[in-house]
Amino acid sequence: MAVRTAVTTPDGNPHTMIDNLQRLPSARPHAVDAGLAVALFACSLPGSLVTLPGHDPGVPWWPGVLLTGVACTALLWRRCRPRTTTAVTIVCATAVSALGYILTVLLLGPLMVALHSLAVRTDRKTANTFACTGIVLLVGAALIAGPGNEPLVLKLLGPAAWLLLPTSLGTVTRLRGAYLEAVQARAEHAERTREEEARRRVTEERMRIARDLHDVVAHHLVLANLQAGAVARMLPGRPDEAERIVTDLSGTTSSALRELKSTVGLLRHQVDPTARATDTGDRTAHPTDTDRPPTPTPGLAQLPDLASSFQHAGLAVTLATDGDPRPLSAGAALTAYRIVQEALTNVTKHAVTGSAEVRLAYTHDRLVVTVLNADGARRSDSTSPGGGYGLIGMRERAHSVGGRIHMGHRPQGGFEVVAELPVQPYRLEEPAAT
Repeated sequence: MAVRTAVTTPDGNPHTMIDNLQRLPSARPHAVDAGLAVALFACSLPGSLVTLPGHDPGVPWWPGVLLTGVACTALLWRRCRPRTTTAVTIVCATAVSALGYILTVLLLGPLMVALHSLAVRTDRKTANTFACTGIVLLVGAALIAGPGNEPLVLKLLGPAAWLLLPTSLGTVTRLRGAYLEAVQARAEHAERTREEEARRRVTEERMRIARDLHDVVAHHLVLANLQAGAVARMLPGRPDEAERIVTDLSGTTSSALRELKSTVGLLRHQVDPTARATDTGDRTAHPTDTDRPPTPTPGLAQLPDLASSFQHAGLAVTLATDGDPRPLSAGAALTAYRIVQEALTNVTKHAVTGSAEVRLAYTHDRLVVTVLNADGARRSDSTSPGGGYGLIGMRERAHSVGGRIHMGHRPQGGFEVVAELPVQPYRLEEPAAT
């Protein structure tokens, strides 16, 4: 059972002894290297006295201790100069082997630590090259100048095993560190990507809301403004006609309120889920607007009603269809409706004309929506048809469903809007068997 001894740091925060020891290598690397060198040097004296059973030492102890001390001193630079440190330790270990010492882990300790540090801080090829070079030199020196009575197995397998082990462990440590860094980098990249995606979605949602509000408000306010002006002109001489236009004006404002309420209702349903969860009991007794089903999304079926609404503003709209009508996705149908709505609204605001034409042309994969007016003159108080938010919104709507749009003046006069929208493939469902 492991025993964890609690200690208190000078700033008053309690830590465990194990935690302090784990943080020591990164906190004080030079002190750790010095302590490791001293410990390995202390092992050199008994390592230099190791002999085969029944044999006296063939060489004095101090040359081995001196060479091992040089190798241990080189370990102080193992972090900043791993190749130089490994080369020095290989030379010292080869000299020890050539003097006739038995190569044990006590004498090969500095070289093993150097190879481990080299494998951690360099690539696999470099670490394996140094390890194989050290094995060849040590085995060659042991075979040539080593004790003659030493078993051949110890001369061959001993150095190879002791040098390959730290090299393999260092390589595994380096690969594990690289893997952890890659995982952390991927996590940071995923976090940045998630934040960027969230910002992008927020921006797209703001643009969508801006387009919806512009389409609803601009269309109905233009009609209401024209109808109010007509009432002001007709009220003195034609009160009956003025009364009829006032009735139409009421219908225009009511339609605007319905579409605004539908848009706001959709937003509340999307962003207020907690309120729906906590107010369940109250809604039973006091239903609100969000409990009612939203107004159906406008589409091509509502184009006749849209065209008739412009009659009250003095604009006669002609609808024409070429080809076999095909079903569209909800987004494409809404886009077509909003483009026609905005184009007719611009005609009402900017063009001095009493007619406009809306043509729907179906092909095998596209719907071409054309809105044009034949009169090229503009109202004196109108702005350029190319610089408003409405035209920008039409272009964004067409691109959002994978379509394209062209807007500009016609050579023969007037203004034309041509939008090409993709038709979603439609698969008829087989009737259920009875």
